[in-house]
Amino acid sequence: MKFIIRLFALLAFFTMTQNSAFAQKAEKTEKAEKTSPIITTEFEVTGVCKMCKKRIENAALVKGVKVAEWDKNTQMLKVIYDSRKTTVEMIHQYVAAYGHDTDKAKAPDGVYNKLPGCCKYRDGVKVH
Repeated sequence: MKFIIRLFALLAFFTMTQNSAFAQKAEKTEKAEKTSPIITTEFEVTGVCKMCKKRIENAALVKGVKVAEWDKNTQMLKVIYDSRKTTVEMIHQYVAAYGHDTDKAKAPDGVYNKLPGCCKYRDGVKVH
């Protein structure tokens, strides 16, 4: 009889310990998901053609950026990046440095003027 009581006590202790450990692990996973350094965002970048698309996406692929996809019809750049390695402000600056205005950074006139003629979005060239 003592054996059965000890067995039940051991089983109860084991069950409580496992539930507690499982709850702690679930809590840690939940915290990690909330503070994930991987961020997805979109912002406006002006361009007009396939050459612009290639230039914009390449400019946005700085250290820490996992994905950069620009849609010429919506003029939106989607980026997925590691916030420990770069910031969205830095991505805006890099894209502008390659000649394309964003909603937070304007491309320098000297860089813009060196774009091919078909990419001169400020000069009235339409999306093509």
